[in-house]
Amino acid sequence: MTSTGGPATGPDPVGAAVAETVRRTGATIGALYLRAPDEDVLCLEVLCGVPNDLAAPWARVPVASPAPVTDALREDRLVWVGTHDEMVQTYPRTAMALPYPCALAAAPVTGVRPWGTLLLMWPAVRPPRMSPREQSNIAANCRRVARLLEEAAASGQPPAPCEQPRVLPVETGRRTAGPALAAADFAERLPGGSCALDLEGRIAFLSTGGAELLGRDAAHLLGTQPWQSLPWLDDPTYEDRYRAALISREPVSFTACRPPDQWLDFHLYPDASGISIRIVPTGSAPPPSPAPRGSPPAAPPARAGQLYQLMHLAAALTEVVGVQDVVDLAADQIMPAFGAQGLVLSTADAGRLRITGHRGYPGHVVERLDGLPLDTDFTPAGQALSSGIPSFFANPQEMQRLYPEAPLVSGKQAWAFLPLIISGRPVGCCVLSYERPHTFSAEERAVMTSLAGLVAQALDRAHLYDTKHQLAHGLQQALLPHTLPDVAGLNVAARYLPATRGMDIGGDFYDVIRLGDTAAAAVIGDVQGHNVAAAALMGQVRTGVHAHAHVGASPDDVLSRTNRLLADLDPGLFTSCLYVHLDLARRRARLASAGHPPPLLRLPDRRTAPVDVVPGPLLGIDPGASYPVTEIPLVPGLLLALYTDGLVETPGADLDDSIAELAHRLADADDHDLDLLIDSLIGPAGPTRQRTDDIALLVLQAATAGDLTAGAGRVGPAHSPCVRISQPGPGI
Repeated sequence: MTSTGGPATGPDPVGAAVAETVRRTGATIGALYLRAPDEDVLCLEVLCGVPNDLAAPWARVPVASPAPVTDALREDRLVWVGTHDEMVQTYPRTAMALPYPCALAAAPVTGVRPWGTLLLMWPAVRPPRMSPREQSNIAANCRRVARLLEEAAASGQPPAPCEQPRVLPVETGRRTAGPALAAADFAERLPGGSCALDLEGRIAFLSTGGAELLGRDAAHLLGTQPWQSLPWLDDPTYEDRYRAALISREPVSFTACRPPDQWLDFHLYPDASGISIRIVPTGSAPPPSPAPRGSPPAAPPARAGQLYQLMHLAAALTEVVGVQDVVDLAADQIMPAFGAQGLVLSTADAGRLRITGHRGYPGHVVERLDGLPLDTDFTPAGQALSSGIPSFFANPQEMQRLYPEAPLVSGKQAWAFLPLIISGRPVGCCVLSYERPHTFSAEERAVMTSLAGLVAQALDRAHLYDTKHQLAHGLQQALLPHTLPDVAGLNVAARYLPATRGMDIGGDFYDVIRLGDTAAAAVIGDVQGHNVAAAALMGQVRTGVHAHAHVGASPDDVLSRTNRLLADLDPGLFTSCLYVHLDLARRRARLASAGHPPPLLRLPDRRTAPVDVVPGPLLGIDPGASYPVTEIPLVPGLLLALYTDGLVETPGADLDDSIAELAHRLADADDHDLDLLIDSLIGPAGPTRQRTDDIALLVLQAATAGDLTAGAGRVGPAHSPCVRISQPGPGI
């Protein structure tokens, strides 16, 4: 394994295996992504069939982002996208930055551990479906690459992601010098002009006729890219045609005007080694579009690759949620896109620039840069924000000449200070820095400036989201019980898990109410909706249940009175609720339900089943509703599990089957530690999984005869081993 990017210069078995896979599968493009050892990011390690700058938007891909290479790794499966229409539907962000017809496969490279992903691409002319034989062939090649990676790791040379991917050629079996000279003579005899580009877009061959039509000597054009050496071809439209031919491997043509009035047709014919071009003069010109009067001079056109890269980053910025998401995206995609080695993202807060995220800077440097005044002209960041104009410094001398009082503490050698401004309001500043002097071209400055506007909008939205999220989380924390009371003879554990999508407050709640030395009540419920109104109603329901329980009301009366309260308030929301009165002296439990899922009962012999509780209507529907009471014996060792529907409702699954499966997990669970028991009940809906609804779970255990006085007279989980409560997670 080589440790630096660019073309491989020594033995590279992994790269050779990737190139061979490209040949064996008939693919035109191949790429190997490796998972970074200290980040949750896939890094482009090996590239075949296209130049490095074309793959720049995907040099670093966060594992959590929606993309074929990440889905293949996370889900451990082959991802196949047969057409561009399918790409648009499944991966719109990728399709935006890769608007060319092609087919794509991404397969996980997995051995003793998941190493990364192998990406293969074909022209769109291939069949839209992949055969089982092709799938097996790709899987076998992925296993081979995984073995090579494991052998390298075992030999003390573990693969490490490169700063730049190794670009490898795809062998095409070219002929010897004799036939090559004959082919050149053949091209010279053809009318018009002939030209050949390599995979980097450089002119590798130019016939005499081609040089005459292009208006330049062949010696000055060989080894250059046409859009760089011929100003009249410096248009992103023409470069885009080259990119389209390179990726789709289909013929492409366009017409361009060589000044002053010579129109030329360019016909591009691509293959795995490059692109052959026929240049033919044409007498007709496409109709010109009139320029508006008084229009300002146009800025230099951005490269097609930069435009697609900007579109890719813009699409990614629309998907970020919180401030940390903006920081991660800037570090993982914006830094590599511009070849930067450092990033500082600051936000305007109380007249100062507060650093919200950074990469490539040690902690002591960040501490010195944090909290600089917002309106000062003595620092480049302050000047950029006050003027609204980006600042670019190609070397430290330029920085010192304009800002002699600004300390150079980072060791960086070039900087871009991009003000983040929305409607004249400063949001923050984004600083990209380089470890070597770096000249910023006009195109690069234009793209950075455009991107700064998108980052400003994303950062402003993210701040608003985080503020609302913190408010919602604080309200949620205040409404849910922080501790549960100790009740002699009763062991209790509870868990709340918020939905993983969205930031709104959930309506699930639970509580345990101490009603004396030998009695308690347990309640669990779910308010309709996920918003502030649902949270407020949740608080009212808890208060009502507490008040009625403490005056000695029976379970049916507690629900009936709470129901009438909600009907009088008329909040427009309904609530399911299960109330359990526990008489520990008489060893009995009495239950009443308002449309809530039935609790699960596990006997000491581990027989487990739902309790047959006759439910009444949801709270808040019918003021005169009644709620039947069910009584069960509270034998020592008995377990009672109360839960909300988020634990058992799964799209496409039968509810009864889900409850039966939960009962099976409860029957098999060890009850020596109720926290671990709750973990086993939550199972597939655990903290790391995606959930569309909140989950509340409350487990009650009748203590055995030897534990009847355990924990008596003590309050809270910090003091009693028999009362446990897991606090809500960080999300809402």
